[in-house]
Amino acid sequence: MLASLIGGIFGTKNERELKRMRKIVEKINALEPTISVLSDADLSAKTEEFKQRYKNGESLDRLLPEAFAVCREAGKRIMGMRHYDVQLIGGITLHEGKIAEMRTGEGKTLMGTLAVYLNAISEQGVHVITVNDYLAQRDAELNRPLYEFLGLSVGVIYSMQNPVEKAEAYRADITYGTNNEFGFDYLRDNMVFSLAEKKQRGLAYAIIDEVDSILIDEARTPLIISGQSEDSSQLYAAMNAIPPKLHAQKEEKVADGGHFWIDEKQRSVEITEAGFEAIESELIAMGLLAEGESLYSAANLNLVHHVTASIRAHYLYQRNVHYIVHDGEVIIVDENTGRTMPGRRWSEGLHQAVEAKEGLEIQPENQTLATTTFQNYFRLYRKLSGMTGTADTEAAEMKEIYGLDVVLIPTHRPMIRKDLNDLIYLNRNGKYNAIIEEIKKIHEAGVAPILIGTATIEASEILSDKLKEAGIAHEVLNAKQHEREADIIAQAGSPRAVTIATNMAGRGTDILLGGNWKAKLAKIENPTPEDEARLKAEWEQNNQLVLNSGGLHIIGSERHESRRIDNQLRGRSGRQGDPGVSRFFLSLEDDLMRIFAGDRVVAMMRAMGLQENEAIEHKMVSRSIENAQRKVEARNFDIRKNLLKYDDVNNEQRKIIYSQRDEILAESTLQEYIESMHEEVMKGVIETYIPPESIHDQWDVPGLESALRSDFNIDLPVQQWLDQDRRLDEEALARRITDEVLQRYRARREQMGAESAAVLERNFMLSSLDRHWKDHLAAMDYLRQGIHLRGYAQKNPEQEYKKEAFNLFVNMLAVIKSDVVTDLSLVRLPTPEELAEMEAQQQAQAEAMQLSLSHAEVDGLTGEQTVNTQELDQNEVEITPPQSRNAPCPCGSGLKYKQCHGKI
Repeated sequence: MLASLIGGIFGTKNERELKRMRKIVEKINALEPTISVLSDADLSAKTEEFKQRYKNGESLDRLLPEAFAVCREAGKRIMGMRHYDVQLIGGITLHEGKIAEMRTGEGKTLMGTLAVYLNAISEQGVHVITVNDYLAQRDAELNRPLYEFLGLSVGVIYSMQNPVEKAEAYRADITYGTNNEFGFDYLRDNMVFSLAEKKQRGLAYAIIDEVDSILIDEARTPLIISGQSEDSSQLYAAMNAIPPKLHAQKEEKVADGGHFWIDEKQRSVEITEAGFEAIESELIAMGLLAEGESLYSAANLNLVHHVTASIRAHYLYQRNVHYIVHDGEVIIVDENTGRTMPGRRWSEGLHQAVEAKEGLEIQPENQTLATTTFQNYFRLYRKLSGMTGTADTEAAEMKEIYGLDVVLIPTHRPMIRKDLNDLIYLNRNGKYNAIIEEIKKIHEAGVAPILIGTATIEASEILSDKLKEAGIAHEVLNAKQHEREADIIAQAGSPRAVTIATNMAGRGTDILLGGNWKAKLAKIENPTPEDEARLKAEWEQNNQLVLNSGGLHIIGSERHESRRIDNQLRGRSGRQGDPGVSRFFLSLEDDLMRIFAGDRVVAMMRAMGLQENEAIEHKMVSRSIENAQRKVEARNFDIRKNLLKYDDVNNEQRKIIYSQRDEILAESTLQEYIESMHEEVMKGVIETYIPPESIHDQWDVPGLESALRSDFNIDLPVQQWLDQDRRLDEEALARRITDEVLQRYRARREQMGAESAAVLERNFMLSSLDRHWKDHLAAMDYLRQGIHLRGYAQKNPEQEYKKEAFNLFVNMLAVIKSDVVTDLSLVRLPTPEELAEMEAQQQAQAEAMQLSLSHAEVDGLTGEQTVNTQELDQNEVEITPPQSRNAPCPCGSGLKYKQCHGKI
């Protein structure tokens, strides 16, 4: 109440922001007469002038009015479009590192050019981030003439791109690409073996298109680069026989003999006592579990992991809802956009379990090599901004997680779309029948086009069948028809068009009332001016017919769990002051109603004695639906916040490791680092055998001599030194041993030559760092999975995770140092030719990785994304193992046996 009173007196924060920005818009408009009389050459030359002024200390804020006026004038000349005042406000919002919420069809793409142009003047690179490759390519090509006229270069990055092309795209003033590709390139850049292989040149400024989709819907998405682990496909195939023999428990806390409990909210299963007994019996019968052995034992946790994945695959993941099967592969369907995601795979064995369920070839699981989250990746940018049609419902999260304010940009023309009340039916069949009747009514009244939004492929196919039965011509746009997406959307606004679309979010294409005459023209081979005139005249006639019939009608076949996705569907209608209508048809069997709306609504509707084809409109029901959506949004926000708490720990460690990698790559010589490592490692080794402040009788001198010989390839007569000088204390002895080890290291280094030594040391340090970082990530995964159990011991899981993660990290750093010193001590000094060969192999590996790291995997529950990289096999050579695993490998690679042909 107080907030609304203050808002009434002083205006809301958004109104105050708009008032401030309108003053800047007045300055831009005042410059228009001066800028518009410039010749093309003088207008283009303005960019160089701005760059020079920026270098001389003038800020981008000071340059903004003039730069925006130049960009607007260039837009008029090159694209035939003049930025509206509201688009100038949007451009200011983006430049200031905020989110511009602008309704669909108001020209977000044109608005973005203003902030892109201004920030490109700093010559630090501007990244324009979209949700898919099609939009990245489309927007880059659409805006390229404008930017190139102004003297700026444009690049596009995409998956499977040639490394040289990708590096060139990043060197451009403006780089377009998807959030996935930018994120994976960041991870790949931190796996290279030379600075020249790095692609990104810093993270200065990013504009994210459909920012809510990327920063909210995909925020739970860890980006993971992974390699194949051991093959367990036979185990998944065996486990696939178990779920059909089990049945679910009806209620969570009421034991009824069910074998597992399904939590649909969390997409997880919990096996009951009865379930464990039944599964144990099955596994014993299969010979996978010994008689009398328990699934609870540590040795059998792997079996629990596999059987849980199999139950989830059978009971939680449905074909044509969560995935489709195409050409012998399970292809995930993105639940937010309805698009298929070829090459992406669920993690935690779920994808393998689904492959087993569908009787397909089972692909191996993967091991994490590098990982980050979108939340942490995007927070690395010095300035971040975004644009969308729907972000206001998540404004609090944008501010809390990313520090981004949301500014609601006014529409150029008033919005006149009618949003009608929801209609709620008893069951799905009644709802679908009502939708068909509604379509017939709309067609009887006029020629209005209709867009039907569905949440799943299954629902789109049911509605399609019912429309066929009713004899209504229509198009279906779902994951199975993605190739025809552009064609279907182009004509979805034609008179009497009926289009069923699975999750319209992120489609990125406006539906033009009357259809798209340019798309029709593009299909004609060698079109004539007469063809163009004819199609344009047809469109003008159709456009008027559709406007007279009330514009585009939106029918939602169910509510999404997020209000924002519902608003995205509604936003397809009523663009730029056009008329339109929207209405949602719901049933008590819809997932949102069934899982979240509660029993009160169901009980009330049943008490009213509703029949299948009868609907109700009631404030209480509408409130329940909105409350259900708020509950889901709050739960998802909590999950994202929780993920961030844990990933912030990983992120600090990741920044340290990546910073160390950069230092190793940048230094011309690593001798100082290596000598410091020798001193630290020797101190640890000596203290193991000669404890601090101990007496001579407690010293294990033979053990120390043996360790120096086996691990560091140096034979030191420590006992002889002690016999010769009884006054030699532990400190003096430690100094003498360290000096001898360092002296030997320097001698070997001199023998190799400074340049060759630097190459070898860099390779050893990077290899050790990467190998142990990979193992550390696996250890952190295991720690994360079980840390919640600490809560049962009255300990704070988050604090425990931080403490354990710190200990793991410190231990990892110590092991890396020990490994590098040991490797350099034991390695046979390579010849210059062998060293050159080693570098060439590394370069080939890096290039192979650049091409093979493009297939991302996504977990439907956690949103986890991973990338497959094929392991590079060692040469097939018959090797006789040496006596010690720490000894040099007999193959002559220069590596220890345990790291080469003896690698486990």
